[in-house]
Amino acid sequence: MDSISTIVLASSLIIIMLGMGLSLVVDDFKRIFTYPKAIAVGLTNQIILLPILGFALASLFPLQPEVAIGIMILAACPGGPTSNLISHLAKGDIALSVTLTAISSFVTILTIPFIINFALLHFLDEGQMIKLDIINTIIQILVITIIPVSIGMIIRKYNEGFALRMAKPVRIASGVVLALVIVGITIKEKDNFVSYFDQAGTVALSLNVLTMVVGYYSARLFKITNKSAISISIESGIQNGTLAITIAIVLLENTSFAIAPAVYSLLMFFTGGIAVYFGIKKSKRQDVNE
Repeated sequence: MDSISTIVLASSLIIIMLGMGLSLVVDDFKRIFTYPKAIAVGLTNQIILLPILGFALASLFPLQPEVAIGIMILAACPGGPTSNLISHLAKGDIALSVTLTAISSFVTILTIPFIINFALLHFLDEGQMIKLDIINTIIQILVITIIPVSIGMIIRKYNEGFALRMAKPVRIASGVVLALVIVGITIKEKDNFVSYFDQAGTVALSLNVLTMVVGYYSARLFKITNKSAISISIESGIQNGTLAITIAIVLLENTSFAIAPAVYSLLMFFTGGIAVYFGIKKSKRQDVNE
């Protein structure tokens, strides 16, 4: 993509993250003391287990290096606003979902550069070697994610009515932007897209389903309520695809790395829909038993 496209993509992510900030309040971060066990399990799944599972799948499947790196970029990213929406529809614990998204968004600005650097060094040949500047990458991710989220939270604090009114338009805009970006990547990589899609589709779907299953049953293993387990499952499996695409195109300047996140961003709505179906079903069953 050209420089104008990368600027548009980065600006769009900033607006999306600003929108996420508009939905957050300081109490969302204080919930770490209210749900210590659920937060610990959710963050462990997202920050530690997800990249490990991503690496295992990228190593087990015969992937092109570009697809393998795309999977690792995706696995390094936190959840996004979509995971909160799916949690809400699936009758999960929306407060826990929002808290996990908020905390993981802050924590992963430190972990993303190291995970991506590891992937670049592991999957690329010596002649293709790229290495991220860790400090510079952290600053860039800070600028396009955490600063907009913080600004959104400040706006919410001082003008709650405006923040709540803007939540829906920003959510719709983010969906439109993501769709346009995926179309742009498809056009740019039209010669490789079918080949990459075949590879990325299987691995992205496997990563999505596996992490959601692990997320749910790890929560139940620690005797966390079903409602909270649903949110942990969704937060573990539904990643911020827009952030992953932005990292690939803006930070790494390689649209090939963005194909796996783009494919994932399409598939997660189908698996998210299945999660919503089972979440509602379990919720109804619990209501009958109570």
